[in-house]
Amino acid sequence: MQAYIIEFVNLLLRWLHVIAAIAWIGESIYFVMLDNGLRTPKAAEDREKGIFGEMWAVHGGGFYHNQKYATAPAKLPNDLHWSFWKAYTTWLSGFALFVILYMVNPGFYLVNPDSNWAWAANLTGWQANLLALGFLLGGWVVYNELCKRISPNMERDGLLSIAVAVMMVVVAYLSTQMFTGRAAFLLTGAVMATAMSANVFFWIIPGQRRMVKAMKAGEAPNPLDGKRGKQRSVHNTYFTLPVVLLMVSNHYSFIYAHELSWVVMVLFIFAGALIRQFFVLMHAGKIQPAYPAVGVGLILLAFWVAAPSPRAAVEGAGDAPTQAQVSGLIEQHCTQCHARNPAHAGFSAPPAGYAFDSWEDILGHKASIQQVVASRYMPLGNITNMSDEERDIIAAWEE
Repeated sequence: MQAYIIEFVNLLLRWLHVIAAIAWIGESIYFVMLDNGLRTPKAAEDREKGIFGEMWAVHGGGFYHNQKYATAPAKLPNDLHWSFWKAYTTWLSGFALFVILYMVNPGFYLVNPDSNWAWAANLTGWQANLLALGFLLGGWVVYNELCKRISPNMERDGLLSIAVAVMMVVVAYLSTQMFTGRAAFLLTGAVMATAMSANVFFWIIPGQRRMVKAMKAGEAPNPLDGKRGKQRSVHNTYFTLPVVLLMVSNHYSFIYAHELSWVVMVLFIFAGALIRQFFVLMHAGKIQPAYPAVGVGLILLAFWVAAPSPRAAVEGAGDAPTQAQVSGLIEQHCTQCHARNPAHAGFSAPPAGYAFDSWEDILGHKASIQQVVASRYMPLGNITNMSDEERDIIAAWEE
């Protein structure tokens, strides 16, 4: 019953997380589109009122006229629409999911026993949890300091973008050395997601509140608040697509269990940012197909890097293994969890729906079994002590 309750809470939290993320990202994309789609107002009275740009749109059978003021309007209404609870809910629900899925059992899901760094491979569960929390906090601190030191007045945002890109390469590499591949992809995405939510909490919303307060008091708002909010919003825009990819990557072990998983991760991050850039420019009336072309090129490069090597997989395996050998190894190392009625106390149903109760079940998942065993992703944390010789047998399985 305890495992069932945890899984049900997991389901509800994941549902909340997805709903909040859709609402937040959708609204963010809409406002970027709106901001870049503005045109100089045609009416002289609008220009005299300080309207910077306008956009006409049609949706759902209705017509909409959006206007943006370059300076404070003559009268600011009390019922302003604020965009922040979606961001906070997305992060809080995501963090709660991370706690119940990873931090409750860090020995399985966080500790990387195959790390090239001995200290990381030998972490205890509580040490891995502290390291994960420090990784998230450290990511935000470094990113925030880069913004404050390189472009505090938003005059060197180009250089800042390069610095943030380099930072993400470093984060991707460090995460794959410190944590299991699945957790590394998630935590790298969480570093960006934390920066996005923290941008809203610490910079965008406080700056907007100061601007509104000044305007209502009849004072000129500090232009740096608006510029800084814009800077952080732009960063959030380019983080969006990579974060979504990294958050769904836990379903695809072929990318996070690869020995060069950090390279694959970096390629996907840059591909997502380039594809997002295409749409940002498109809303401004500039069609630049080179951006998505390069993005697709990076995705194809990731496909090539992550592709398995059949020759390497069967090296040293000897004769083709028998059905009895394969089924025996799977029963020994896999079916404690991957069964219709798992013996493992942490599961009330087989993880990812993979149940190996019969030979037909095993054959139906042959490719997936070979991939996760060869990459050493499974068994999790190698808790069953599967040997290299046993992995070779699974790799050489042909039936």
